[in-house]
Amino acid sequence: MQTHRLFLLAAVWTSIAASGSPANDSAKNQPVRWNLWNGQAPQGDGTFEKVDVFITVHRPEKPNGTAIVICPGGGYGRLVTGAEGHGIAAWLNRHGITGVVLEYRLPRGRHMVPLLDAQRALRTVRAHARDWDIDPAKVGIIGFSAGGHLASTAGTHFDTGHPQATDPVERMSCRPDFQILVYPVISMSQIGHGGSRLNLLGQQPDEKLIKLFSNEQQVTNQTPPAFLTHAADDKVVIPENSQAFAAALTAHKIPVEYQKLPSGGHGLNGYKGPMWDVWQTQSLKWLRQMRFLPAAPEPQ
Repeated sequence: MQTHRLFLLAAVWTSIAASGSPANDSAKNQPVRWNLWNGQAPQGDGTFEKVDVFITVHRPEKPNGTAIVICPGGGYGRLVTGAEGHGIAAWLNRHGITGVVLEYRLPRGRHMVPLLDAQRALRTVRAHARDWDIDPAKVGIIGFSAGGHLASTAGTHFDTGHPQATDPVERMSCRPDFQILVYPVISMSQIGHGGSRLNLLGQQPDEKLIKLFSNEQQVTNQTPPAFLTHAADDKVVIPENSQAFAAALTAHKIPVEYQKLPSGGHGLNGYKGPMWDVWQTQSLKWLRQMRFLPAAPEPQ
């Protein structure tokens, strides 16, 4: 019965009323893979492509209302959905946070495609906030490497929704309430990552396009607060990316915490060890300070 219901939900995706929460508590905490566009994904130029784009919703046993869309890295040429995707969702679940792994489309020079998927994921989470035990004012985004570029792009390129849209999901805001950026690509300028730039913008991008996706240049007073972390010895994506974004946020008086790690390189020693542990601990502390998570329980 549950399998049949999920099939029906996918078929009538544009109707929120038809896409409620799982029917019983035993299914509630099972990850659910959700089709964002129902096979007709926009490309940003007025055209659509027949392709499925998925999120996987990992719900914690005891949700605290916070949800985070997860953007894995991979240089915009692949997706590291293990350690930087479902592994992150499992970590978030242990702290009562709903983790939503986004399998965004790889751009191949179609610069709007990943952003459209990230925006749709944020709208979708808000559209299903009641079903998934989420506070729609506590929906953030986290990204790693090129996924950090996507997360910071979502944090600097957003709208409040389209009230007249026939699709109820599109009526939702796609502004993340906060950003967590881990060894992120931020800029498409010389301090950025050449491979990510090539895959996102193509061989010879226009200067206006480079500026548009250099997110340190796109910060405004409406940009959401951010937690950034970067190893000083990262040679793949140099820490000047995080430094530039943190400086821009500070200049606009946006709350930001930039955690400079002494070592770990890109990927922080293969997603393990003290540098990996410390950013996770500090990001949770920051979320509590920003009141996106409840205060930690007092020690007994």
